[in-house]
Amino acid sequence: MIDDAAADILARFDAGEHFPDVWRGRFDLMDGYRVQLAIADLRTARGDRRIGWKVGLTAEAIQKMEGFDEPIFACLFASGRLESGAALRHADMRDPAFENELCITLGAPLAGPNVTAAAARAAIATVAPALEIVERRGRLADAPPLGVADNLGQKAFVTGAPIALAAGFVLGEAACDVQVNGISVSQGKGVAVLGDPARSVAWLANKLAAFGRRIEAGEPIMSGSFTVPTALNPGDRVVSRFTPFGEVAATIV
Repeated sequence: MIDDAAADILARFDAGEHFPDVWRGRFDLMDGYRVQLAIADLRTARGDRRIGWKVGLTAEAIQKMEGFDEPIFACLFASGRLESGAALRHADMRDPAFENELCITLGAPLAGPNVTAAAARAAIATVAPALEIVERRGRLADAPPLGVADNLGQKAFVTGAPIALAAGFVLGEAACDVQVNGISVSQGKGVAVLGDPARSVAWLANKLAAFGRRIEAGEPIMSGSFTVPTALNPGDRVVSRFTPFGEVAATIV
């Protein structure tokens, strides 16, 4: 069933159909992850490549709103990796929005199921300011397994320059200021991400273990957002400044 669902859902995704009714209620959340990972393998086989991971629902209030009691994960692909200053076509996206996150890279593999936040923190090599570009393709709370299979709306991720994580710095103390077209629209802190983005990395490693996976050294990990998602419109220029990690920018054309 997993392989059949993956092939069919990917074909429908390519045709612009999301959260297909034909699969509604036919698998649970854990199978939703299995479908997501099978789709990632299919995308890799045809020329794209899964290169990393994203963690979502890292704020308790958002978890409750969507009907979850823990975060969720999805895949990052080579085709969606962009550098700061990138221009994205609004017409190529479906109801897009952005989130303000840290892109974390490990210096060594990290395998669950018993990874602590301290162990995750010790494994971090670099941190970069980042924007996650998401498409609002359906409401996760309406069909959680289909939302997970649909890769949580992940479209792209834009990263600034990575820097080494300073000894003793607590990621929960990082802060960001978000500007759209020169106007400050929101602020956030790392504490919004499970209290500390290192806990996000630990949660991911432990969750992946249930699927026989681990975080590999060098894989980018989108930590979870410091702020609520912000809609993107044609002509928008977004600049998010993260203290102490620098800034990341993108333009919508």
